[in-house]
Amino acid sequence: MQKEFNITGLCIPERHFMVDILHRLQKIHTMIEKGQYFVVSRPRQFGKTTTLFLLKNYLQEKYIVLSLSFEGTGDETFETEKVFANAFVKLIKNSLTIQKEELLLKTISEDKLENLNDLNQFISNLVLNAKKGIILLIDEVDKTFTSPIFLNFLSLLRDKYLKRNAGEDQTFQSVILAGLHDVKNLKTRLRNEEQAVQNSPWNIATNFTMDMSFSPKEISTMLIDYTYTYNLTFDISMISEKLYFYSNGYPSLVSRLCKIIDEVFLESKKENWTTEHIENSVKELLKENNTLFESVIKNIENNPELYNVVYRIVLDGEKILYNYNNPIIELGVLHGIFINANGDVKISNRIFEQLIYDYLISKLQTSEAIKPDSIDSSFVTGQKLNLERVLLKFQEFRKEQHSEKDLQFIERHGRLLFLSFLKPIINGHGFDFREVEISEERRLDITVTFYNQKYIIELKIWRGEESHDRGLSQLADYLERTGLSEGYLLIFQNKKAKEFKQQTIFHNGKSIFAVWV
Repeated sequence: MQKEFNITGLCIPERHFMVDILHRLQKIHTMIEKGQYFVVSRPRQFGKTTTLFLLKNYLQEKYIVLSLSFEGTGDETFETEKVFANAFVKLIKNSLTIQKEELLLKTISEDKLENLNDLNQFISNLVLNAKKGIILLIDEVDKTFTSPIFLNFLSLLRDKYLKRNAGEDQTFQSVILAGLHDVKNLKTRLRNEEQAVQNSPWNIATNFTMDMSFSPKEISTMLIDYTYTYNLTFDISMISEKLYFYSNGYPSLVSRLCKIIDEVFLESKKENWTTEHIENSVKELLKENNTLFESVIKNIENNPELYNVVYRIVLDGEKILYNYNNPIIELGVLHGIFINANGDVKISNRIFEQLIYDYLISKLQTSEAIKPDSIDSSFVTGQKLNLERVLLKFQEFRKEQHSEKDLQFIERHGRLLFLSFLKPIINGHGFDFREVEISEERRLDITVTFYNQKYIIELKIWRGEESHDRGLSQLADYLERTGLSEGYLLIFQNKKAKEFKQQTIFHNGKSIFAVWV
């Protein structure tokens, strides 16, 4: 069977190009050897199910691995202790049958269990009769967190864990839960208006802090397999770094970009990959209406506080300190939207940032507050963007729309107004990523990639000559670090008497085209 890049469901090594995560499996194995219980909580499509599948195969010679999921069992599973206990036993029997553990199956009584006490004894007997240690894996546990019976089941496992450590009971060597929520969410969901439960049912869990995103080195292991399969010789290190640059190692995004290159751009003829292939695959991906993107947007829209924080980060360029105890930041992390970037909250990857950015601008373009000008054909010549012309046209647009009453509006939305003006011009041909380069003057850098050209635009509010000189030095330094000789400066004036002018400034060896609006 010919291998492919997989973006749906479980990844199978024999069928799919996959990242080598052996070192992770070895670390998890060490936790299991210590008898630890833990929760693998990561955002959607982050490789949890595939990791558990590979872990099961990795451990099956030494352990009996019971891999279970309550998905598809129906809500009635959690209606009574009796129904839950017998459903759980049925799942275990199915898992043992698949693993051909006939001897252990024969030790299981056919009698129906009546409650969790019976299930407690069943687990003890199962472990006692097994020739190997037993590991319990439960995937997709999120739907179970609202069930009092499942929480009581976790309490049962916790009590058996504590008694095992005291030499008073038999239980699983290790229990691993996998889902979106973490242990802290379990504690939160326990509390209700009638009763405040003092002890979490899973307070014995060890923190699972392993980074499950793909590093450039890990991505390269997948590409090595691909190049070997098709006898290609492209620069794997460079391509891996570029894939990481856009995805920040988000597993499903990495696989999706690779799949687009392989099956959309190179379907008829396999050839060496270039950075242009990566950039084109990002453009193609951002056109999609997929479940991951829908989930990101839905979670932002469903929480006004989260929406506000995302808006301030993506469009206003604000710095917000990362504190996981803040429930809004925690929610953003839970859904894969936020990460901790050197102590600040940041959108987790450039693809999500572009997705959210495009979405927010589209919403504001269709509102009455912001109405961008029409596209001028002189903005683009061949594959080159005439950014000077774009800035002058925007200046003309602002001059026509200028009124004294919009002073407060320009302070809050001036940058957004330009971004909404720029978006349709570069749409389909490039990106306008916002770079995290914020100074005391609330400077916001926009890096525009148009075909194979790169442009840096600094947007700032006029704060006087001294601030202006510092801004020129900062932009010149930024251009030096990015290997560019020319830059662009768009200055918003929050005063009644505006001076609409433009100027080419040579500063610290760089040419900067400045426009005042």
